[in-house]
This record gives sequence, structure tokens and C-alpha cells, in this order.
Amino acid sequence: MIHHMNDVGDMTFSAGGRLWSVRADAHGLWSRMLARRRSVAWADVADLRVRVTDTYKYGQYYRVSVLQRDGREWRLPAPYRGGAPDDGAFDADVAALRALHRRYGAPESDHLVVISNRTAGGAARVVPLALTLLLLAAAVGTALLAPRLGSEQAAWRSAAPCAADAPAGERDTCLTTLPAVIAEADAAPSNRPRQSSWLYLADGRPMERVEVSADAAHAFRPGDAVELTLWRGQVMEVVGEHHAWREHVPGPGSAAVLSAVLALAAGYPAAKLVLRRRWRRLPDDEVLPSALPFAGALAGTALWLLPLCYLRPTAPLDSGVTIGWAAAGSLVTLGLLGWAWRATRVRRPEPVGAGEEPAAPDQDVFVSARFLEPTDYNPHHFGTHVVIGGGPPAVTPHPGPGRFAALPIPTERLSLRDVRRARGSEETIPRSWHVAEFDDAGTPVRLAAAPVDLARLVRRLDPAGAAAAYARLAPAAAPGAAGRNG
Repeated sequence: MIHHMNDVGDMTFSAGGRLWSVRADAHGLWSRMLARRRSVAWADVADLRVRVTDTYKYGQYYRVSVLQRDGREWRLPAPYRGGAPDDGAFDADVAALRALHRRYGAPESDHLVVISNRTAGGAARVVPLALTLLLLAAAVGTALLAPRLGSEQAAWRSAAPCAADAPAGERDTCLTTLPAVIAEADAAPSNRPRQSSWLYLADGRPMERVEVSADAAHAFRPGDAVELTLWRGQVMEVVGEHHAWREHVPGPGSAAVLSAVLALAAGYPAAKLVLRRRWRRLPDDEVLPSALPFAGALAGTALWLLPLCYLRPTAPLDSGVTIGWAAAGSLVTLGLLGWAWRATRVRRPEPVGAGEEPAAPDQDVFVSARFLEPTDYNPHHFGTHVVIGGGPPAVTPHPGPGRFAALPIPTERLSLRDVRRARGSEETIPRSWHVAEFDDAGTPVRLAAAPVDLARLVRRLDPAGAAAAYARLAPAAAPGAAGRNG
């Protein structure tokens, strides 16, 4: 990538290869990739963003996208980052493009917008929807198998030994017993659980081999005399003097439980879709709440639903006991879903109440918090906690006790500028944390912590700035400005 300023003071940016190129100057932005060419004037560019794509094999890929004022968005072939250690070139190239946009255009945002699957503007909608529909379809198909498995299991349990004069057509529905001798047992290795285990029969009579479990293959020995029980042309039992093996016949309860598990599993991607729809008006780079509370609600539902499905697979509401069971369980599920709905609400920054201050202000209190920039009091991002109370605020790499390795925070240099929710560029912090932006003698620094903890910290670091910042936020009742979520 090349970015420089020419003799008349115009900034330029260019990058290229055999199949692609990107160029930007005072007039606008051009890109070429294979047979497709795009160009746009800076006046028509609303913002330059960074899109983060998660891949299973290669990790995260970072690409620059161009958001036009008409709402259309397209990605540049360069700069990009991913699949290799970061040497800072991507950030420098993004900064150069944004500098061009600020000089010759009018960006909508005053900060770099980073959009990922964690943020409101993320594009992860098709995959959760497809996964939800696929799991629901599998759940329905499995549920339809329950009656058939029930009839198969009932037929097996009621099967009687075949009469000596039973015609050949009836021998498939009765039990036929044949003698055999084990010639060899071939057990699958323990590190290959999916490999089949076999019992080979002497002289290939009445058949050459029988597939059994690995434990059964270890239990039988060559030369053991056994009896084979056949039903519907399949060996269902191998009984010897010291060991017996029986084929497992799945019942309707197993199918009903599997169907319920698939339906509950479909609830998690569906919860992600609901959260994205619920908070669609958040700014595109604002982090969405986690869907894990809904996973907890689904796990709680499984505790009462799965036993009911196993015990009453085909008629779950056939008695007063099961009706009461289902009613009580449904109330529990509703309560859990209500809790999950509340737990996934967007919490706006607000001042901490007086009752949430430390009970003993002269004692050290260690708060889980992180400065996101390396500073003289947070070298190499070593701090994981901020200690307040018994002395001046300080950054520590541990949760206490004691101020070992603590570095004092120069509060006289800090001036609070804003308190906000986490953005997509702050992917190293939990989703529920908030971020305070400080001015440290002309250098911007960010402090991240849980909402209540952050409010307590900023009141200690800059009381006047905290009062002004939270006063500005107090009238904001809406969850956020509308974003361009497409």
C-alpha cells in the first residue's frame, strides 16, 4: 500500500495486484477486482467501515467497506487483514483512507466503525435462520418416527418362539433359535469407537459373522458354544455360558427425547435472531447482548421436558399427573424466558446509586476493569483490576489483597469525555461492559468495566466530569440511534 502527499498538498492512496487495485485521491475512491470496477466521489461516501468475518479455519478477516449515502455498501479488495500476524499495516492503511475521507468528504461517524457478528449491524442473519429451520425440520422428522419405533419395540417384546411346523412366511415374526460356535472375536480398538466389532462363527454356520458391541467381542472367546436368536432375519441375541449380548431396540421414548433436544437446540439460533430484531435500532457497531441467558432458559426447560417425553412419548397428556407436570414446567419455562428477556436488555450508562458505594471507603476495593490503551500506569496492558478506597486509585494485575505491583493512576491528568456502551472495535471485553473515554493530558484513553463498577470508578477518577457526563446521558431514554442495519 502507498499513501503520501504530493507537491500541492493532495493526499493519495493506492494499492494493487494483478487481479485487483484500489486508488483514492482528492476526487474520490476507485476499486477494481477481476471484471468489476467501482468508483465513488467522496461527497457520496457516508462512512468507511471495517467488517470482521469469522472463519473456522483461518480466524478473523478484516476488510474495509464503503457505505454510500444512498445506503448501498460494498467492500474494497484492499486493505485487508487475516491469516497472518498483524504488523500494523492494516491499521495504517485504514487510517490513511479515513484521513482522505475527512479531508475531502464528510464522514457520518467521528470514530472507526467496526462491525462483526457481535454488533447490531452484523450480517449473521441467514446462518441462524437456516440453522433454526434445519433443526426444527429434524425435530419434526424425528417425532414422526416415535409411533413406528413404538410398534417395532412392542412387536419385539411380544414375539414368541417359532413353532416347529411354522411356515416360512411366519418365521419373520417369531423367534428362531440356532446353535453356533465362536471361531474368532474381532473387537474394535478403543481409540476407534465407530469401528464395528464382529463375532466370526465356525464353518460359517448359520452365517459367517455377527456384528456386536466391542464389550461383547471382548467377552466371547473362540470355541464358546452360543445360541443365536433371529427375528425378522436379524440376529437379536447371542447367548453363551458366561456372557450374553442383545441388540438394542430403540423405543419411542428415545425418538421423543431426541426430537425435544433438536427443538430446544433450535431455540438458541432463534434467540439470536430475536435479539438482533429487538435491538435493530442500535448503532451498527454497538455490541449486542449475549444470547446465553436464553440458552439457560432452554436448559431449564430440558430438565422437565425430556423426562416427560421419555416416559410419555406418544401421549404426554394422558393423565392428570402428566398434565400437572406439563403445566408446572410451562410456568417454569415462562419464568425463565422472562428472566432471559430482562437479562438481555440494553443497559444505558447511568450514575451509580449512593447505596452502591463501598461500605467502608477507607478500605481497598478491587474492581475488575481494564484500560484499553497501554500507558505508563498500564504498561503492556498488564492491568486487570483497579483498586480504590484505602489509597489513591491504582491499576493492578491481580484482584488483591494488597497493592503489590500497583501503579497509581494520575487522576490530575484525566478528564472524562464520555461514557458509552461497548463497540465492535472493543472485542476483547465482555459484551455487558461499558466504556469511559478519558483525555489523559491530550492522549485519549479508554477504561472498560461493568456498568455499576464503571460508574463508581469514574466518580473517583474525575468527579466533576462524571457528573457532567451522566447528566448528558440522563434524558436519553431510547435504546440508541437508528443504525444502518439494512
